[in-house]
Amino acid sequence: MTRVLLIEDDPAVRKGVHLALRRRGHEVETAASGETGLLALDRFRPELVLLDLMLPGMSGLEVCRRIRETQQIPIIILSARGDDIDMVVGLEAGADDYVVKPAGGEVLQARMRAVLRRVAGEPGGGAAAGAPGAAASPSRPSATTYGALTIDRAALLVTKNGHPLVLAPSELKLLLFLSDAPGQVFSRQQLLEQVWEHSFYGDVRLVDACVMRLRARIEDDSRAPTYVQTVRGFGYRFGPL
Repeated sequence: MTRVLLIEDDPAVRKGVHLALRRRGHEVETAASGETGLLALDRFRPELVLLDLMLPGMSGLEVCRRIRETQQIPIIILSARGDDIDMVVGLEAGADDYVVKPAGGEVLQARMRAVLRRVAGEPGGGAAAGAPGAAASPSRPSATTYGALTIDRAALLVTKNGHPLVLAPSELKLLLFLSDAPGQVFSRQQLLEQVWEHSFYGDVRLVDACVMRLRARIEDDSRAPTYVQTVRGFGYRFGPL
């Protein structure tokens, strides 16, 4: 069972998603606005947030940014807007995934499972499951330093010049995956399948948006990245430093 906070202003959608999640055994708290959603965040302490974009008052994007300022909780945007620009803007605001409404209960369940597998503690998953070096082996130190960046795979902590960085689950899993094979180039499709567990090529926008957010957090100059580098025409690699 997962504690899910659903922030959705449409009563019919709110009721339908609430019912679909309850039937699958989840504990669900609902909020009809961004303001009440943020209040519920502290009180309900959800493990995942489903967030509509088109909310009255505070927009879904602003809610996403405010949550991401202080918390690493997984966020899935649930929106009727399916245009590329809406999806990219939502992902750039800090969301881990984007689902276009209407979406069936099975689709939501699958996306929630995939996002939660990026977070420590999910049964059968574990943090960064799927990343080649998600778990430290006995013969390998859990913390590795790359330039100013130190990545502790066991504690799931990333520091830069000794200062801890707050990374969203998708950002952390992407960094763990790429840094486990420094210099190796991965295509967007490979990253999509390994980090997001998607197989639909159209979702590669998730990869680009997450790379941009990750660079903003770990690079000195995200326009001239040192750690997560673009290999034009192929994909991304970690380093070489």
